[in-house]
Amino acid sequence: MTDTRKLPWWQQKPLAEMNEAEWESLCDHCAKCCLIKLEDEEDSTVYYTDVACDLLDGTTCQCKDYANRETLVPECLHLTPDNLEELYWMPPSCAYRLLHEGKNLPSWHHLVSGDKASIHRMKQSVVGRFTYASQVNEEDWEDRVVSWPLKRKM
Repeated sequence: MTDTRKLPWWQQKPLAEMNEAEWESLCDHCAKCCLIKLEDEEDSTVYYTDVACDLLDGTTCQCKDYANRETLVPECLHLTPDNLEELYWMPPSCAYRLLHEGKNLPSWHHLVSGDKASIHRMKQSVVGRFTYASQVNEEDWEDRVVSWPLKRKM
């Protein structure tokens, strides 16, 4: 039996039992979830593009209007412990997805490294790798499919 007192706090309780502050602190600010994704209607495969929501701050990888994002961008998903089934489209490096799948956080995650910039140094965020949706015609999104958001370093 594992002594949970020796585990980091995020491994001591299930996602569904975390308070709001704990939940929010899990986000590594990679902003891969802010990239526009296309889903194949035939086989449900999700494809990432390098096109991002216009509310994304490209320097910090945070939403410019987090409190109002769901109103301003109706398709923006507010991920909560109650809708974890939506994780299927989140990138494999997503802390919520990793913990939900019983996996460890990567070494570059700020809760592990103690450094919020380590994700950017390890090139695990979208910094410098995207264009805003307002700069690309929607009919061209299929031409912007990329695989790098699905690659992760531990």
